[in-house]
Amino acid sequence: MQGFMMVKDGDLVAIFNSIHRVMKAEKVLKERRLPILLIPAPRTLKSDCGLALSYSSADMQAVECALAEEELMPEEVFVKMREDYVKRIEVTS
Repeated sequence: MQGFMMVKDGDLVAIFNSIHRVMKAEKVLKERRLPILLIPAPRTLKSDCGLALSYSSADMQAVECALAEEELMPEEVFVKMREDYVKRIEVTS
């Protein structure tokens, strides 16, 4: 998928615990016209559903507030740094 190649340094990757939750989160965020990408979960990250959402750090607050309002917070959020993904210490809920 092309979305994987579009994750840039500093972008966030949200991992959900089910395909149902990631698809619902994508729908909610797209309805709010927030710039997110549904991507294959990077191989280095554990993901039960195989998909993840990617968004820019500039959109982090709007995306995560929308997810919190819908009780759809991700299981984990990582920041892309070069070839690695670094886990964020805390996800706002």
